[in-house]
Amino acid sequence: MTEKAQIGVTGLAVMGRNLARNFARHGHTVALHNRSYGRTKELVEAYGHEGTFIPSESAEDFVASLERPRRVVIMVKAGKATDAVIDEFAPLLEQGDMLIDAGNAHFADTRRREAALKEMGLHFVGAGVSGGEEGALHGPSIMPGGPKESYESLGPLLEDIAAKVDGEPCCVHVGPDGAGHFVKMVHNGIEYADMQLIAEAYDLLRSVGGHEPAEIAEIFKGWNEGRLGSYLIEITAEVLKQVDAETGKPFVDIVVDQAEQKGTGRWTVQAALDLGVPVSGIAESVFARALSGDPKVRASAAGLPGPTATAGAGGADLRGDVEQALFASKIVAYAQGFQQIQAASAEYGWDVDPGQMAKIWRDGCIIRAKFLDFIKQAFDKTPDLPSLLVDDYFLDAVSGAQDAWRRVVATAAQQGIPAPGFASALAYYDGLRAKRLPAALIQGQRDFFGAHTYRRVDKDGTFHTMWGADRNEVPA
Repeated sequence: MTEKAQIGVTGLAVMGRNLARNFARHGHTVALHNRSYGRTKELVEAYGHEGTFIPSESAEDFVASLERPRRVVIMVKAGKATDAVIDEFAPLLEQGDMLIDAGNAHFADTRRREAALKEMGLHFVGAGVSGGEEGALHGPSIMPGGPKESYESLGPLLEDIAAKVDGEPCCVHVGPDGAGHFVKMVHNGIEYADMQLIAEAYDLLRSVGGHEPAEIAEIFKGWNEGRLGSYLIEITAEVLKQVDAETGKPFVDIVVDQAEQKGTGRWTVQAALDLGVPVSGIAESVFARALSGDPKVRASAAGLPGPTATAGAGGADLRGDVEQALFASKIVAYAQGFQQIQAASAEYGWDVDPGQMAKIWRDGCIIRAKFLDFIKQAFDKTPDLPSLLVDDYFLDAVSGAQDAWRRVVATAAQQGIPAPGFASALAYYDGLRAKRLPAALIQGQRDFFGAHTYRRVDKDGTFHTMWGADRNEVPA
């Protein structure tokens, strides 16, 4: 009897290849398929010793090599390429089989695909996979959505290859249809914000603190031993201590200062706008990349007047102040991201458990960090927590950072150092804590020019003032 594969992977570029190897290393027989058979052959020749692979040249042979229910992992470029693969494989599958999109798909596309395949009796799973190529091989954080019944047979395989923390897999069923890809999208949005905040901390330490990259690497290395301990802080220290072999200059100085992006940060901000959730920290990080990536506009504005940063202007304890500002602003970024997940869960009926998301982000993914344990504890204690900022641990942390945080934002402004991440995080925090916001004036303006009405603080109902007539107030 011919051996059947427990799972198959189609699309064998770096991520697909490494996921296939990960499954094989964990003792699962893996079916392999790629549009060009040469890549399939190369994988088997190079890594066939790691486990059992069943390579196929055709889609038909690939499907035939899988046990029922068939589990087909799609690892191709998001968008039309994914739709093309689905169109190719769906007619070959039978009721109860599943297609698993493990790429960075837009959650709306995942919802569309899931609904269409459901009509055919097929399960479609949108699975967010974080950790890059190393995570894919050694243990990623996995965020699968889709039908809950599909997770019964797929879940154990995904949990097997996922990263582990204290023996617990960094993988859980997130929710129906597009929930998994939505959570992965927000994960990436938080990642954008985290990276921007770290970059601003570096800029201040160098431009105002007067530290060289190698010195800042040691500062970050020290921070990684404390409450800021995270993968991004760890690799920042590695990048900053790197010296360019050709020039002998710090590596960071020979890299063009134009940050690129693949779109998930933009998607996060766009989705937040649709949901009416303020993710200002994530938005500022996306806009900061866009600004950096426009050399023509930057060159034209290079002569604009402004202060020149002066080393030592940040005070004797700039390093401590920046650490406080970084931690507080990081908390705000995560608070905004989790609020967005909660809002989407309510909007789409996903019933996402935010504490479980914090749990599966503790390892394997790019934003893995020590303080995710505290986020999980916060949601375990208060499942409907409206904001991380009102949890005792995070409230104490941000309260303790107050003075330093404000000094850092003020210093950046006075010294002409762009710090949109720090500044927007502080503005968001101050907006949340304000007893009264100037939004009342905005409502008055809206009623004046568009009769959009307003509510009063002293009585129920909505009202309109007859601005163009006698200015009497009337019920709306």
